[in-house]
Amino acid sequence: MSEYLSPGVYVEEFEMGAKPIEGVSTSTVGFVGAASKLDSEHENRAVFVPSWADFVAKYGLYSTNAPYLAPAVYAFFANGGKRCYVVGVKENKDAALKGSDGGPGKRTGLEALKEIDEVSILAVPGAVSKGVQKAMIAQCELLKDRFCILDSAEDADIDTVKKQREDNLTSDGGYGALYYPWIKMGVEIETGGKTELKSMFVPPSGAVAGIYARSDSERGVHKAPANEVVRSVTELKYTLTEAEQDILNPKGVNCIRAFSGRGIRVWGARTISSDPSWKYVNIRRLFIYLEESIQEATQWVVFEPNDERLWARVRVTIENFLDRVHRDGALMGSTPEEAYFVRCDRTTMTQDDIDNGRLIVVIGVAPVKPAEFVIFKIAQWTASANQ
Repeated sequence: MSEYLSPGVYVEEFEMGAKPIEGVSTSTVGFVGAASKLDSEHENRAVFVPSWADFVAKYGLYSTNAPYLAPAVYAFFANGGKRCYVVGVKENKDAALKGSDGGPGKRTGLEALKEIDEVSILAVPGAVSKGVQKAMIAQCELLKDRFCILDSAEDADIDTVKKQREDNLTSDGGYGALYYPWIKMGVEIETGGKTELKSMFVPPSGAVAGIYARSDSERGVHKAPANEVVRSVTELKYTLTEAEQDILNPKGVNCIRAFSGRGIRVWGARTISSDPSWKYVNIRRLFIYLEESIQEATQWVVFEPNDERLWARVRVTIENFLDRVHRDGALMGSTPEEAYFVRCDRTTMTQDDIDNGRLIVVIGVAPVKPAEFVIFKIAQWTASANQ
């Protein structure tokens, strides 16, 4: 309590009511890969890259020794990406890409991205080995604030990519998605001191990451990043039919397909989860957004008096945030009561919880699921027929 020792008028400020929750970014990508130009300042460090020109200045263009990173970053920016972090390594070998954890400031490869809280999407373009992809999934499941985009092998056929998904890749929490096939686009290369475009097939993860960012910006993270045009792409490594996608889609392999008059589009939005609750990419990414936003915005609660007044403030703070999310179209229901609930009271905490310094909030939300299968049932009808 304040001290009042001498006569006078005292004016004091105090806090009351809810605090605003600002939503976190969902479209900052972390790339890992071999770079054609790599100095000691940038090697194995997570470096912020806001544009394609900045990437070229720091890491160079495509080269035969570094064939995946530059095209992927170019495709990311071409498809709507705005910002990313890049970890450049010397070679595209599993050990270099996975990296090592030598502690703060000494992490390399994929491990270096653990230090960057802003990263919400992981991509290691062209890395299709079981070891690297499992390391990506493991980091996402450990930190719970990011989602990984996985590539299939360049020459993989239907059976091969199905086997890759079934044998190697799974995340019960739905923290990753697999895309197939590779895409052809113009890649900037340097020849005789001049920069020119050369068409070649590249892994799709960079372009898909850009589509995630574009969809988040235009519609919101709750919108499935599918039925979206893949910009700057001229051809697919394999042209898939509907029958072939009928095999891959239930397995959690997201196909990129070419449609007459509609261009080349991402035509799938499934994760690699075996749990139906986390089947769709947008559901997992929406929950990452909600959890991270609430966690970062409620740090003020720590060490506050754990009583009914605090519980009410926390409850209203989260309800106000979820109300905005609901009005943005991310949650089901025509009323807030149908869309979410927040509980923070004696029903969520026992006296033992309170005595041990625990404040427990129970939150339930009803996310909007994508209309993956649009079905129109049509029958013949006459005026005399029974309706």
